[in-house]
Amino acid sequence: MTLSQKPVVLIDGSSYLYRAFHALPPLANTKGEPTGAIYGVISMIKKLINDYEPDYMAVIFDPKGKTQRDAIYSEYKAHRPPMPTDLSMQVGHIFEIIKAMGLPIIIEDGIEADDVIGTLANQATELGMSTLISTGDKDMAQLVSPTVTLINTMNGIIFDREGVIKKFGIPPEQIVDYLSLIGDKVDNVPGIPNVGPKTAVKWLAEYGSLEGVIAHAGEIKGKVGENLREHLPILSLSKKLVTIFTDINLAEKIPDLTKQEPDKALLLALYKHLEFKTWLSELLSEQVSHAHEKYHVILNETDLAKWVERLSLCNIYSFDIETTHYDAMLAELVGIAFAIAPKESIYIPLAHDYEDAPAQLNTQRVLAALLPILQDQNKILIGENLKFVLNVLLHYGVEVSNQMYDTMLESYVQNSSLARHDKNSLSLKYLGRQSISYEEVAGKGAKQIICNKLDIEKVTQYAAESADIIFQLHHTMWEKIANDQHMKKILVTLEMPLLRVLARMEYEGVLISAEMLHQHSIELTKRIQSLEEEAYTLAGCKFNLGSPKQLQTVFYEKLQLPILSKTPTGQPSTSEAILQELAHDYPLPRIILEYRTLNKIKTTYTDKLPLQINPKTGRVHTCYNQAVTATGRLSSTDPNLQNIPIRTEEGRRIRQAFIASPHHKIVSADYSQIELRIMAHLAKDPGLLHAFANDQDIHIATAAEVFGLTIDQVTHSQRRSAKAINFGLIYGMSAFGLSRQLGIDRQTAQNYIERYFERYPKIKGYMEMTRVFAHQHGYVETLQKRRLYLPEINATNLQRQKAAERAAINAPLQGTAAEIIKMAMIHIDNWLQTSKLGTKMIMQVHDELVFEVPESEVDEVIAKVTSFMVNTIELDVPLAIDIGIGNNWDEAH
Repeated sequence: MTLSQKPVVLIDGSSYLYRAFHALPPLANTKGEPTGAIYGVISMIKKLINDYEPDYMAVIFDPKGKTQRDAIYSEYKAHRPPMPTDLSMQVGHIFEIIKAMGLPIIIEDGIEADDVIGTLANQATELGMSTLISTGDKDMAQLVSPTVTLINTMNGIIFDREGVIKKFGIPPEQIVDYLSLIGDKVDNVPGIPNVGPKTAVKWLAEYGSLEGVIAHAGEIKGKVGENLREHLPILSLSKKLVTIFTDINLAEKIPDLTKQEPDKALLLALYKHLEFKTWLSELLSEQVSHAHEKYHVILNETDLAKWVERLSLCNIYSFDIETTHYDAMLAELVGIAFAIAPKESIYIPLAHDYEDAPAQLNTQRVLAALLPILQDQNKILIGENLKFVLNVLLHYGVEVSNQMYDTMLESYVQNSSLARHDKNSLSLKYLGRQSISYEEVAGKGAKQIICNKLDIEKVTQYAAESADIIFQLHHTMWEKIANDQHMKKILVTLEMPLLRVLARMEYEGVLISAEMLHQHSIELTKRIQSLEEEAYTLAGCKFNLGSPKQLQTVFYEKLQLPILSKTPTGQPSTSEAILQELAHDYPLPRIILEYRTLNKIKTTYTDKLPLQINPKTGRVHTCYNQAVTATGRLSSTDPNLQNIPIRTEEGRRIRQAFIASPHHKIVSADYSQIELRIMAHLAKDPGLLHAFANDQDIHIATAAEVFGLTIDQVTHSQRRSAKAINFGLIYGMSAFGLSRQLGIDRQTAQNYIERYFERYPKIKGYMEMTRVFAHQHGYVETLQKRRLYLPEINATNLQRQKAAERAAINAPLQGTAAEIIKMAMIHIDNWLQTSKLGTKMIMQVHDELVFEVPESEVDEVIAKVTSFMVNTIELDVPLAIDIGIGNNWDEAH
């Protein structure tokens, strides 16, 4: 029999289970299942396969229960703690993946993995083959020989004979004697007390072997000699326990350890479930590429007419566009893609402009041909990121009237806690298919080629496939959505109508005064320079105020400020929270905080906002992200309107630059304490319900309850404390957090919280009920029954579990508040679209809507907006809004 010249690879699975578990961060999938050990073990196996391409390979694990060494010594491994729950939960998946990879797994009842590995290595040597043992176990060093090598896959270190000598100071043949002397606390192997590695190596070098040490025990002086002589009887036992057996009668022989064909279908299912996207992509890329025989490029009027006819007969189709820019307000159409059935799609190039590019159809001619289809209200259009599509088409005078579904939002309403809802991620998740990425076609970063300069054939494959995948994704996801009345309602009556509203708001944009921001920047520059000089004076030297490393040196070495906290790498922290604490007692941290704040305002807003003014419209057009936050709230980018500070003079000056057009006013309508009102509704607490029903200042009312006062007796300071409690508790704030915020001791803060719950007992009951529900179901719900999943609610790591519990309490409040303002936006937009008024809804920030209103319409708009917002939903407490008017956003707010 001719055997391979490649080494037999034997993997110590039990060793790597624990090492991977402790070495990697606590990874988990979106279902909350731990995956770190799985990822670590399989990564090491994959690396060995890639590096050595073995013909014979096996992964060996310890069996459950007692082994042959327990018969030798009943206390063997007696003190080992049970396997952590987060690790034991992963073992089954590790076994499944290894088997699906086509690798033999060996688990011998009553036989430790070390002995199975030792026996197989011995078999290989007798067959004239070399062996590579992948392990992190020091005991295995005794197996090293001219034909046996160890490798630690976690750090890449290889142990041959010289490697063992370098590591331990002794050759492989002395490892058993060495281990007998030092013992093993983890396995409860007795050794000689106070004999460590250095002493053991010294004795073995001097006396040659364990027997030599025993023979010369009487010559060894001092306490260590006494210990040796006293414990000589145990050395024989220790040696038996640490010696690896190499002659076990195994059913498995080396020729049985061949790698079988992997079960790719099972691997796909496992990688999808565990959310190992890179491995999923690799596996999919190995498969035969999907057939493109029905992906067509349309270059002439005849083919266009045929496809327009086919589209006109379809009830549902997918639609995608290729453009010159990611910003809808700057983008120009390059091409259009449709799909009318799975794997049957087209690409119509319109403006590819490169040498030898074929003649293409006229853009306006194509849009005119498609217009009846796009405006047919009986047809269903499927897309991805349809806000972008709608706004680009508006530049060409095309308004889409179809019923619409967006795959991003279909994914989002199913599980908003997922990190990504893009086409490529969803294709992997739902279709098990690796789609072509735009980077594969156009390149990355600075080297990325603009779409209109790309080869039409390449873009056809990409764009037509995109339309195909979008079509298939909708049909796959719709099966689940259609069978869940709450999910369907949220998608159909809330998120999809809102998409059109947001598209209009983005298209409209907001007017900004570049001149005001420029002047503000000049003033900020002067103030920042002044702060730098103050900082240099206080520090006694010049340094980079933006460098954490230099701050550490100045704070903790030069000025000897107290170290309140350290970074994960052990360095003294200069985080925002630490600087705020230090600023109470030291001037330099206070200067640094102000420097950071002003520098951020300057770089993020006063310098950047003028550059974001669209050259065509003269306005700034933010992008509202509808499928990002876990709670359902909107976020915005380019610029981020949510983060403009409002509590500082500098932040308010930014808002002053958001101005009304001539003969217009800015009107701001902001829900008042909406999350507290939702809490009152959900908890049904009589105290809160009474306060809101009687239009009391809720913070004064709370202060009166907590401090046992009448309304008239509450001081400003007590109201501030009550406000911190009201808002803090709905965000899960602890007594420690409250004490820091109010600058009081922890016990006083705890007393405040206890008195609060005594006065509002149903709030505590609601919070506890919510925690229990979250632990039982893995999610919480908004008033509209949107499920907000909490992947870490049952994590064994208590810190992560507590964070998930805090999120569980707050998520229904934030999520319901988000739904209320979304519903209000839809009602208001419907009114504006039919009223023929000149008013535009231009911004949504947190719980606030902002409008640009002709002066003649202000009174009517205020009355209507107020009515829509307070009557959007019926709660047990009245909704209220604060409404303001001004020439700029700050004045209105």
